[in-house]
Amino acid sequence: MKPVFKSLTLALALTLPVVAEAHRGWILPVATVFSGENPVASFDAGTSNDLFIADHNAMNVEALKIQAPDGTESAPANVAKLRYRSVFDVPLTQKGTWKLYTASSGLNARWEENGQRKMWPPRGTQPTPEGFEKEVPKKADKLEVTQSSRRFETFVTSGKPTTTVFKPTNVGLELVPVTHPNDLFSGEAATFQFIIDGKPAAGTKIEVTQGERRYRNAEESVEYTTDKDGKVSIKWPAAGQYYLEAEYEDTKAPKPATKRVGRYTAVFEVLPQ
Repeated sequence: MKPVFKSLTLALALTLPVVAEAHRGWILPVATVFSGENPVASFDAGTSNDLFIADHNAMNVEALKIQAPDGTESAPANVAKLRYRSVFDVPLTQKGTWKLYTASSGLNARWEENGQRKMWPPRGTQPTPEGFEKEVPKKADKLEVTQSSRRFETFVTSGKPTTTVFKPTNVGLELVPVTHPNDLFSGEAATFQFIIDGKPAAGTKIEVTQGERRYRNAEESVEYTTDKDGKVSIKWPAAGQYYLEAEYEDTKAPKPATKRVGRYTAVFEVLPQ
């Protein structure tokens, strides 16, 4: 298998690892379930200390993709970048479930040279096969080559939920929901399955956090681990918006990588019963 060199910088601001970061990126739907003719879904996008509280930076949404229920690509409308958040609309011109996402994958490398730590690709540059061959030494001290993937998703539904947008690409860590993401209710459990490059991602580490921590004394995140089939059951304690972060790691990467890391982030809305 040849290494995949899709831009790793494309979604870094949108998808962050499970390990706590100073600021987390998010895209928040104002609502996730719509009825009536020609509804419009509105979104906020930013980075912040407290989830969904716009207090740090507006997010650049140029990398965002929108998939309609029939699998075609759509585009946002009324995009505006404010000081602390970006806002945009998505006209739901088709009935069914829509997916908003970013996805990236590729190789990165770390090693030591003359006692100094080196990394590739340099920050702000896109990885290419030519760059990897030219700039990464084959026998460097403490060389670690990682096949990485990042994905961010959120979903909205107009009318009856559909499942076309859940068809996996079999690249990186992906969610294959058993329970529909727009059919989540407080006090009930949802079953999700995670796959890595198309196969069950057993042992995926998951952290689920309800938004707007400023109204609680603690973040109150809950941790889960997927079973041998990559499945996990998540019970939602209360209605609200939730941030899910998942991370998978193993040593089954194709050469020249020695490690495979997949990261997945999603925002879900849980409705009251």
